[in-house]
Amino acid sequence: MPIPRPAISKGTLLWVMILWGLFGAPASAHDTDNRRTPIVTAVEQAGPAVVNIFTEEAPRQMKNPFRDFMGDHLFEKFFDDFYQQRESDRRSLGSGVIIDPKGYVLTNEHVVAKAVRVKVTLIDNREFEGRVVGADIKSDLAVIKIDSKRPLPYVKMGHSDDLMIGETIVAIGNPFGLKHTVTTGIISALDRTIRASERRVYNDFIQVDASINPGNSGGPLLNINGSLIGINTAIFREAQGIGFAIPIDKARRIVDDLLQYGKVRRGWLGVSVQDLTPKVARHFGLDRVHGVLVTNVFHKSPANRAGLKPGDIILSIDGHEIVDKSDYFRRIASYTVGDRFQLGFLHEGRRKKAQVHVSPVSPDAAGEMAKQWLGVSVEDINWKRAKRYNIMARNGVVVTQVRRPSPSREVGILPGDVIRQMNESKIRNLSEFNTAILEAGKLSSVLLLVQRGRNAYYVTLEP
Repeated sequence: MPIPRPAISKGTLLWVMILWGLFGAPASAHDTDNRRTPIVTAVEQAGPAVVNIFTEEAPRQMKNPFRDFMGDHLFEKFFDDFYQQRESDRRSLGSGVIIDPKGYVLTNEHVVAKAVRVKVTLIDNREFEGRVVGADIKSDLAVIKIDSKRPLPYVKMGHSDDLMIGETIVAIGNPFGLKHTVTTGIISALDRTIRASERRVYNDFIQVDASINPGNSGGPLLNINGSLIGINTAIFREAQGIGFAIPIDKARRIVDDLLQYGKVRRGWLGVSVQDLTPKVARHFGLDRVHGVLVTNVFHKSPANRAGLKPGDIILSIDGHEIVDKSDYFRRIASYTVGDRFQLGFLHEGRRKKAQVHVSPVSPDAAGEMAKQWLGVSVEDINWKRAKRYNIMARNGVVVTQVRRPSPSREVGILPGDVIRQMNESKIRNLSEFNTAILEAGKLSSVLLLVQRGRNAYYVTLEP
């Protein structure tokens, strides 16, 4: 016997139709448009250019997943990439962003450090072999090249000089291997300085509260318009919601040098400086201790052309107040050859400003610095000098003169000695010596590896 169907009133049918329209009907295209926020649009535009980076490294006995630099673990306190230990090699996972349709990928240096093989995977699962075009440990930036038969999706570099604290940002990366994870937040602070070790300090970072985790390193930081404003680099492991990114304006200068020269050509100002004491600060009429005192200006240097003289006090660089000698060198190191910046300084009691054009250090300038600072003159090793001084070393520079008095004379360095290493930089020729002494000029002491005959020894100079 058939079961009779219950009668449905017109009022009930009307409510059913209303509820179906509200909850049961499929979303229309118009409804989707209403939900497409600026963040969704930014992710849709930039997402295809975000890549997954796998690297293979040669096996080693060290269990620590961070490579050493100058005896300290680079960013050990701040970030931790996703590593897996294998018997034959190690595979690390990071992120990157394509910045050119020809296949140039921007990422962090620590993502590709010591990699023997690099693989890059796109969101559509296409996989490419990558090669490192250039890497710079000081800025923690690297450029990878992948080759494709057709143009690749890419993100144009934006600007970071007009960022606002509190503005919305978007981070995209591959945390813990979870491909193309999107997180959002705000800019928490600008111009942050973070210390990786006693010798390694990084400045000008963007601080964000978007979730950044291991594997996000090298991924893009976007503003609400989808413009690339930074490269996600570090996390504060002791806290949540604290991440750091390299401003894109700084990254752009580094990338230009890496693409053109394969390395970063850091310039110099051409001055020797020292910290101020409260007594010296009062003598120059300063209400507090800040800035650095110029003790020497090298001939034909950018500082010389800008009008600096010994006895001047450098107060600011591009509007950033100089705190001390360490802060001064960090600021100068952020500029590459060809950059311009404004220098604020105190000259004969008057505050002045000058535009400085950064230039490479010349061999003559490095030689002058070696004479005045260390008290030595050096030359490349050739057969004539090797015979004259009975040199046993193949690499290094030979000391031809030692000024008296000087720090080198005090520790017993003599003509004929061979300098093979300065701090952590190995010296194979005069060019490498010139580069190393420019870097050493930022420190209060210099460690040299000196060879005399068959014997080698370390000496510490305090110029």
